[in-house]
Amino acid sequence: MRTTPELLAAVAAAAVPGVAPVATGPSPDDAADLRSCVVQDSEGRRWRVRSPLNTEASMRLETEHLVLQAFTPSVRSRLPFHLPTVAGSVAQDGLRTFVYSHLPGHTLSLREFQRQNEHPEPPVHAPSPSATPRAPLAVQLGRSLGCLHSLPRALVMDADLPAYSAEQCRKRMLHDLDQAATTGLIPGDLLRRWEEALEDTTLWQFSTRVVHGDLHEDNITVDHGSLASFTGWSDLHVGDPAVDFSWLVGMSDPAFADTVLEAYSVAAVQPPDRHLLRRAHLKAEFALAEWLVRGVDRGITSMVDNAQRMLTTLAADVRASASPSPGVAGPPPVPPASPASPASFAPPASPALTASAAASGADRTADSADDSVGCADADGRTLDGDSAPDGHPSDDGLSPGHHSGEGGSSTGGSSAASGSVTPTS
Repeated sequence: MRTTPELLAAVAAAAVPGVAPVATGPSPDDAADLRSCVVQDSEGRRWRVRSPLNTEASMRLETEHLVLQAFTPSVRSRLPFHLPTVAGSVAQDGLRTFVYSHLPGHTLSLREFQRQNEHPEPPVHAPSPSATPRAPLAVQLGRSLGCLHSLPRALVMDADLPAYSAEQCRKRMLHDLDQAATTGLIPGDLLRRWEEALEDTTLWQFSTRVVHGDLHEDNITVDHGSLASFTGWSDLHVGDPAVDFSWLVGMSDPAFADTVLEAYSVAAVQPPDRHLLRRAHLKAEFALAEWLVRGVDRGITSMVDNAQRMLTTLAADVRASASPSPGVAGPPPVPPASPASPASFAPPASPALTASAAASGADRTADSADDSVGCADADGRTLDGDSAPDGHPSDDGLSPGHHSGEGGSSTGGSSAASGSVTPTS
């Protein structure tokens, strides 16, 4: 199935009545499974088109469509961020292409997340003098995760989506570890490190939550310093809340993740367990093994080689840092005795930081909580059933972005694309 931007624009015209494409722009996505672009129509509206390249990717988009239908207007109004909205779809050759209306904002790299957290972009419109100052980006992210994880489990279960207990989460990861070990391509010290963490039952005593399941910097849009949307909803389930924190391990400044967790603790219905970040480190490291298995299963040599290089680097980092377990720092380096002036010695970076940053750079692939869904928005304002999150108008030009994100309107939309639009011929 050919997926040039012009053909995807034609799909948008067929899927959404009244759309007359005049230009297309890039929209980075999971290159192994999807082709995407942003289409601008004659009325200046933008739409994101995502076309699957195989049956598995098509099923992921179908699942996401089911997930998004579960987010009713009432539920969406209680969340401090936008979600995607499907505007139409077209089936071709057994695969279904989806069209989403445009979401405000654009995606950021990990480094840009940290920069905007410290030096945020000014808002489009100057706030009134009496307005509450906008919270830093890390605080907005923590509040948003707290609201998401406080959604009722019935939202997932009624949609017939997966729900796992804490023990089932542990056993599923053990099964994935066994599968990864059969490749014979993963350093033995890493396999032992991960197995020991999975056998430590004290790490796996937590209350499950409604979790996004595939949250990372490419599935979050930011609009002029405000967190705008979460996208990429094909893995929504009830499970380990640490899954949604693992991408934060890639931040060079650990204080960012600590700030997110602190804001999360205030916003969530129940406080996080004390081992959440340790499991997040484990999942960040193990993501490299999952990437390798994916490459082996698909017979993509370049993907396997890339994963092996990253695993070798991770193993070397673990040895250099003497980290005994994911999320546990090794002993600080001992400065050599010298009569000279003492130098400043910084502790080595967490091995999982390298793992998470490398994985995000590659193309992607007690269980009774209060069912309340009311919480504060990203800037701390209380949202009740009749209020909706503050919308942010999108820029006139397509904003820079990475891959993976879907569309929506004022109740959700597509992540912005990078680059400029190109007129259709």
